[in-house]
Amino acid sequence: MVIKRPPEAGEVLQGTLDMLILRTLIMGPAHGHTIAHAIEQTSENALEIEQGSLYPALHRLEDRGWVTSEWGVSENNRKAKYYRLTQKGRKELNAATGRWRRMTRAIGLVLGENV
Repeated sequence: MVIKRPPEAGEVLQGTLDMLILRTLIMGPAHGHTIAHAIEQTSENALEIEQGSLYPALHRLEDRGWVTSEWGVSENNRKAKYYRLTQKGRKELNAATGRWRRMTRAIGLVLGENV
């Protein structure tokens, strides 16, 4: 018998934030504030992304080669780091989306929802 260890809550949330950031960057390059704002607006303000979570996630995604960054000037004329999705990041987004859909379907089944 194989017992699968479920991911820790922090791992699930971290993976979810990564997926949301990657999904947001599908629309094109953006700086951190724009990414956080887009996630908040798209989720109808249900998800608030704090800087203390966002920037470590962006650095992690960059370290993994899923995003690249370059300095530019923001819409309010300030220096800002813009993040861009890489091809490797696109592949990860597709994989993460599939994992998310399988997990939410399984949870829905356990909760008795018609999925």
